[in-house]
Amino acid sequence: MKNWRQTGIALVSTVLLSVSAWAGAGPAGHSHDEAFSAGEPGGPKKRNRIVQITMGEADGKMMFVPNKVEVKKGEQIKFKLRNNGELDHEFVLATTQENIEHAEMMKENPEMRHADPNARRVAPKQTSELAWKFTKKGTFEFACLIPGHYQAGMHGLIMVK
Repeated sequence: MKNWRQTGIALVSTVLLSVSAWAGAGPAGHSHDEAFSAGEPGGPKKRNRIVQITMGEADGKMMFVPNKVEVKKGEQIKFKLRNNGELDHEFVLATTQENIEHAEMMKENPEMRHADPNARRVAPKQTSELAWKFTKKGTFEFACLIPGHYQAGMHGLIMVK
């Protein structure tokens, strides 16, 4: 009976550890299974309007250029992200409230990496892309949630009409 109980506990522990590692839990990374406030990931075969976004730092501020984008409901955008700065930056697409809350969480886990379809982390002097379909009207935000970056001005608006 004792061996069976030990084997059962070992098996359950192994399964739980495997699931946790597979899910990317913990400070090193995370992802969300919930619906996205700003729409949905873009389809790879759909036509995209390309919007170039440059990230960087200058004069003690952190910024996105441009920091305002207008799109039509139902439109799919391919964001071409370029980090011209000296620091890592992120592009996280959500509501302003969601980004503010997530930025607070990032303060407690500064090494957290995003594994979400609505987010990209871009190293200095590197590029990335993100395709997104805007299925809802409203005002949304793109932001860098690395601790201190949002507070230094690194956020912009997307108006979906």
